[in-house]
Amino acid sequence: MRIRQGGRVPPEGRKPVKSRSIHRITVRRSVLEPSHGQLAAGAMRFPCALGRGGLSRSKREGDGATPVSALALRRLWLRGDHGQRPPTGLPVRLIQADDGWCDAASHPRYNKPVRLPFRASHERMRRDDALYDLVIELGWNDRPVRRGRGSAIFMHVAKPGFSPTEGCVALNAKSLRRLAGRLGLETIVSIGLGPRKLRG
Repeated sequence: MRIRQGGRVPPEGRKPVKSRSIHRITVRRSVLEPSHGQLAAGAMRFPCALGRGGLSRSKREGDGATPVSALALRRLWLRGDHGQRPPTGLPVRLIQADDGWCDAASHPRYNKPVRLPFRASHERMRRDDALYDLVIELGWNDRPVRRGRGSAIFMHVAKPGFSPTEGCVALNAKSLRRLAGRLGLETIVSIGLGPRKLRG
């Protein structure tokens, strides 16, 4: 492995580790609070925040909804300066200061990682808060990308009180790290496709 000057591991230089991965994760929303839900992974159960627009079967850019879908996992993004790498079966990318994600629906790089500075609409992956200290990239609208069908659908760290997201699934930091240790490229996240919704 080539090490950059200064001894830092390249952002794409972290390979998956062998782990006993969970094959299916389910996310269900609460009937009483559409932006709250529960994530189930094997015997683990975690409260989670969902999009401010609840769940949607017709996800559109900017609607604030979490898409109803069965999604593959792509990789784990990590702020290496804010915590240690969790053991995981996913490829790991260290978040750099110039990492961004394009959310401009008309741009050729829509719903793809970009390098900053970037002129079209985007979000920074290296945030001032802790929300993106650990991010699980979900395979929504990426193979192929369809214009306006939503971008940057992740699992990430929740805000205090599990306030609504812009469409992502958010868990507290401890739960997300615990979950990451059971994830692999064979894991599927099923959002809103379960037989019933939660009552609380």
